[in-house]
Amino acid sequence: MADRRLQVFHAVAKHLSFTRAADALFMTQPAVTFQIKQLEEQYSTRLFERRHGSISLTPAGELVLGYAERILALSDEMETRLSEMTGEMRGPLLVGASTTIAEFMLPRVLGEFNALYPQVRARLIVANSESIESRVAEHTLDVGLIEAPAKLSGLNSQICCEDELLVICAPDYPLATLKSVTPKVLADYEYISREPGSGTREISDAYFAANQVPLENLKTQMELGSPEALKGVVSTGLGFAIVSRAVVAKETRLGALASVPLNPPLTRSLYLVHPQDRFQSRLTTTFIDFAKKKLRELAL
Repeated sequence: MADRRLQVFHAVAKHLSFTRAADALFMTQPAVTFQIKQLEEQYSTRLFERRHGSISLTPAGELVLGYAERILALSDEMETRLSEMTGEMRGPLLVGASTTIAEFMLPRVLGEFNALYPQVRARLIVANSESIESRVAEHTLDVGLIEAPAKLSGLNSQICCEDELLVICAPDYPLATLKSVTPKVLADYEYISREPGSGTREISDAYFAANQVPLENLKTQMELGSPEALKGVVSTGLGFAIVSRAVVAKETRLGALASVPLNPPLTRSLYLVHPQDRFQSRLTTTFIDFAKKKLRELAL
């Protein structure tokens, strides 16, 4: 078990708030403040700058945070390995996923995994593919699910399933009546795009470029940070977006949005990533195998 003061410090450093850290740890704020004070006194240095109702890490705090994340990860690893010696599947499982996968594919996977292994404490971190990949490389996540192959060294990428991307628009938008649409036709219409760093944005940009449609020729109206935001804007009739089939299945079924296949089709692989140089527990291995199987079933 890692030093409790280190756990408290890590929570405060991540939330940059004593109040939110206290809520996350089910502690009182004075108790959290006391633990941080003890840690600062032990090392005779300030770990946080406190001013105008906000806090930030000092250079010493930044250094301690890096070590704290590694120490806490090793503590979790020890707990997992000890539990495996008793034959139990238990312990923490830190999973990161890009927004599309986390919101529309992973809830069912995690729910079914928890039903099989109720002693496992799964925690899901949601961010774009670039951020998730970085956190896996930093060893602050056990496994990540992202929308493009990992680019950072030291990571292992495995294809877990295939995903088709479609054009979506309001039912009364001009594109809605088409049976399929080419990239060159799309260049004449207003485009609602995902933000840079998104796996969907990366593959969409590559698709337009591969089909001789320069990105500067697209009538990009805005860049949004989530599939839900895309759907909300597109539903107003402002333009079209490109999303995973899984993202829009409910809305197309209800007639709230129209989906149009791309010509040529746009498909991508979704990837499971994990560190190459880190001990991989039986829990992590079991989850990776389970997630690959379930995601392939969902993609059918």
